[in-house]
Amino acid sequence: NLPANLVIDSAYDVMFASTAFIIFSATMGAVLISFDGVSRDRLTGVLEIKLSQPINRSVFARALLIGHWGAIFLPVLILNIFSLLIIWYRLEDMPSIEELFIHTLGTALLLLWYTSMQLLASSWAKDIGSSIAVGLGVWMLFTLLWLVLTTVVAGLSGVGVENLNSPEFTRIEAIMDLFSPNGVYHHLLEMPLEDVNRISPLYTSIAAILWSIIPLKLFIRRIERIYP
Repeated sequence: NLPANLVIDSAYDVMFASTAFIIFSATMGAVLISFDGVSRDRLTGVLEIKLSQPINRSVFARALLIGHWGAIFLPVLILNIFSLLIIWYRLEDMPSIEELFIHTLGTALLLLWYTSMQLLASSWAKDIGSSIAVGLGVWMLFTLLWLVLTTVVAGLSGVGVENLNSPEFTRIEAIMDLFSPNGVYHHLLEMPLEDVNRISPLYTSIAAILWSIIPLKLFIRRIERIYP
């Protein structure tokens, strides 16, 4: 959710408010590009040939991840550049270097998290259908159903859910967002905003680091131990 007191009067405010496109479309693109990244090669026997090459499996896993991540991040980056030109044309304003860096870094990390999770699911899937089912399930959980889960946790914590903008619910929501890639992305992009109540940047940074390390390590470990 966008902050209730957000006033859109600058280029970065427009970029922040339009991140719904990235959360819905770009993350779905990461899932669709990566859903058969391992499972298809495994079913056709190509994975066995690739893993028999004289290359460390951890290096192969990182290369596989970077390739799939780059396939979705580069088009998104190009679209972001075009959007900056439109914002400059309409508002005659541009985000600062710091704001642009945070927005680009946050977007890159978000797509990296979804790509690594989908490749991990693909490496465990017995067929392509189960791989895409797991990937879409994870995407729906974090994108469409996370607010429902947050509401349940708030209710169990004794916080009223009739007003989703109350300070108590907002606090619970901010904490729950740390366990969601979309939520961490949202917190990262909030950092340059002024006059917005936000969670500590330290917690956001720690969550971003953990989201960057844990799925990647699990995927590398899976590739190192997989039997094609």
